[in-house]
Amino acid sequence: MRAAPVNSPYAVNLDLTGRPVLVVGAGPVAARKVAGLLRAGAAVTVVSPDAVPEIADDPDVRWFRRPYQRGEVASYRLAITATSDPAVNALVAADGDTVGIFVNSADDPENCSFTLPAVARHGDLQVAISTNGRSPGLARWLRRSYERELSGGYDQLLDLLSETRIEARAAFGTSEISGWDDALDADLLGLVRAGRIEDARTMLRESLGLDQISTEVAS
Repeated sequence: MRAAPVNSPYAVNLDLTGRPVLVVGAGPVAARKVAGLLRAGAAVTVVSPDAVPEIADDPDVRWFRRPYQRGEVASYRLAITATSDPAVNALVAADGDTVGIFVNSADDPENCSFTLPAVARHGDLQVAISTNGRSPGLARWLRRSYERELSGGYDQLLDLLSETRIEARAAFGTSEISGWDDALDADLLGLVRAGRIEDARTMLRESLGLDQISTEVAS
């Protein structure tokens, strides 16, 4: 039996907008990492003697056509290695530890200070799936399953919840109130999927107590 891990990863969403990120390596795996970083708005620098066209021809990527230089990770907020050379991965990881920069090494958990979950996306909704590094294949398979599920009305549901959250904060001074789970458990999504948006809005407002406030104001 596998022993229980001493600790578990602390999941976060990083705002990388305009922040410098280093990618060491420029093959197909690195290209996928770069694409994700660019979607997040990062300022991406790639270091590698050679690069696939997706990297070499991308005007949004700064490419240094050379090997990684000792200590250069210190100039960045985050680093990812995607090379086939364990020695390079280990060097970048060690440099990152020295200067306090988090480093991910593709398919090399020994040289990672953070891991990248598989992420299912639909509009502003994201579901991150992690297996704590044990099986990226399972994480990818689950991501595909969630991507199919998220296409079924969740974007409209998110819009409704976001609008009502703004109303709740204005009415109560906070949106951290009871009633959200009750409304969702009562199949709020089902009403949205049926196109009954106003019915869903009414049920949600009643569950949160917003209807009572409206009645009091009107009287």
